[in-house]
Amino acid sequence: MDKFYNETLAKLENEIKEFEIEADCSIERIEAVIQLIIKCLFDVKKYILKRGFKNVDEEIRFFKYQKPIIVSDILEKIDFLPFVLKSGLQDFHLYSKQHFL
Repeated sequence: MDKFYNETLAKLENEIKEFEIEADCSIERIEAVIQLIIKCLFDVKKYILKRGFKNVDEEIRFFKYQKPIIVSDILEKIDFLPFVLKSGLQDFHLYSKQHFL
């Protein structure tokens, strides 16, 4: 499970970075990144349903530590949507630079 999770998370992070390089900080980009994250969660769910967990410790580790990392990416992007809609893209660029660099 750890190997699959690490590979999936690395792939997701690379796809998000590519999206951020290719596109501006628009609502469409944020929505596309959210879709990538949702697809990642779906793939992880499919894997778990097919394979299951080796033991209770692996299951606890997944739900307590690993899944929240992926979900937090979605929440971070969703938090930006109202800010972008309300303030405009110029403010969003300044905000993201101040808080994430």
